[in-house]
Amino acid sequence: MINGEACSRLMLFLLLSMKLVIDVKDSKAEFVKELLDSLSYVKTKTISTSKARFLEELKESVREIALAKKGKIRLQSAREFLNEL
Repeated sequence: MINGEACSRLMLFLLLSMKLVIDVKDSKAEFVKELLDSLSYVKTKTISTSKARFLEELKESVREIALAKKGKIRLQSAREFLNEL
C-alpha cells in the first residue's frame, strides 16, 4: 500500500524475461497502465488483490527458505506444524 491509500496492482511483463509487481494509487492506476501499454516492449496485466497477496507470501516463503539454508533461521518441521493443530 502506498501511504495507506488503496492501490491497484499491475503485473508487468518486460521482454518476457522479467516480471514486476508494482503498487499504484487507484487514482493513477489507469494512467500508469495506459502509459506502460504504449511501450511496445511492455505487456501489462492487472491482478487481483488476493493473487498479489499470494505472490507476496510466496516471496516471503522463498526468502525464509534461503535464510534457513544459510543457517540464519530454523524452520518448523511438518511434524511440529501438525502437532500445533
